[in-house]
Amino acid sequence: MNLTKLRRQFPALMQQVAGKSPIFLDGPGGSQVPQSVLSVMSAYLGYYNSNLGGAFFSSDKTVELMANARQAAADLLNSPSRDQIVFGANMTSLTFSFSRAISRDWQAGDEIIVTNADHFSNVSSWQQAAEDKGVKVNTALINEADCSLDMAHFESLLNSNTKLVAVTYASNTTGSINDIQRIVELAHSVGALVYVDAVHYAPHELVDVQALDCDFLACSAYKFFGPHLGMVYGKREHLEGFTPYKVEPAKDIIPGRWETGTQSFEALAGLIAAVDYIADISELDDSHSRRDKLAAAFAKTKQHEMALSEYFLTRLVNYPKIKLFGIDDLERLSERTPTFALTFAGLEPRQISEFLGKQHVCVWDGNFYAQGLCKQLGVLDTGGVVRIGCMHYNTIEELDKLFDLFDELI
Repeated sequence: MNLTKLRRQFPALMQQVAGKSPIFLDGPGGSQVPQSVLSVMSAYLGYYNSNLGGAFFSSDKTVELMANARQAAADLLNSPSRDQIVFGANMTSLTFSFSRAISRDWQAGDEIIVTNADHFSNVSSWQQAAEDKGVKVNTALINEADCSLDMAHFESLLNSNTKLVAVTYASNTTGSINDIQRIVELAHSVGALVYVDAVHYAPHELVDVQALDCDFLACSAYKFFGPHLGMVYGKREHLEGFTPYKVEPAKDIIPGRWETGTQSFEALAGLIAAVDYIADISELDDSHSRRDKLAAAFAKTKQHEMALSEYFLTRLVNYPKIKLFGIDDLERLSERTPTFALTFAGLEPRQISEFLGKQHVCVWDGNFYAQGLCKQLGVLDTGGVVRIGCMHYNTIEELDKLFDLFDELI
């Protein structure tokens, strides 16, 4: 992977701020965007801005764009059909919408499982739906040693009354990856549906909804080099079987029956370009399918991101005043993303992020809506953690500059 060539595609990475090249280690909160994505979004708005269903050229272009965007998302997630991809403003809004439809038939005595590993978009939606129906909410804990899901505790919560399991593919705070395939198998064994939050996972690993056999999977394009846009994959029987809340005249066919109002068509144009940007990292020619290109591209970026993780963790052991939450075993790098949750002895997380921010090193601090995780780890009321998040466009040299600033700070 030619990192220099790759980075030149991102205007944000090429800019100067007060005479310095900024370092973006804020990827888990939203990635930077390549020029190819910016260009197609501008071109759509400039030449073809229209709604669906008109008898004229720009509307025809929008219909074509919508179909192409669904196919790009289907290729990214390995959906059997593009008709099983639902678009919306963001993952959170879509999840609230799906929670209302899925919970319509829940009854008192039913149960659901959420987890302490999750962003609360995949917790609060289900908690509120359960409260409306008098359904019991069980919360699976994490293993505090590595911040992965406590599978023994999760299994103990499963029973014949469990209707749904909502679980994250990877923690947006610690980077720990969960065994979703095993979770799905266990949930299905008691007849429960599984709704997977892959927002943090999708920029780092190739998703395969067919291999997972999950019922629903949600992610967001702005986390993988695209615009603000949410999407949900659903099994066909569920998308056709559940009854969504929708405007009465809207057609009752999938996937449109799940999509309320006019979509952000310029964002859909950006989604296509973002998926193609990832595919192009493979450097495979067009005799290969987009899915094959994506698989090869993610293999490349995974290797680079594991090298970043190894370097970061190897250097971090020299800083006893910095505590890491998450996987630190170099033999388990494949089980984490290059996202690191840290606390600094004697310093609040906000102090760290402000100090780094003044040097134009962008990192986040707080709980990142992973409220259950931060509460279980005992950091919720002390400002959460500092989150260092690498993407495949980050470099070892950038990490060196980060540690130089750690030296200055500590």
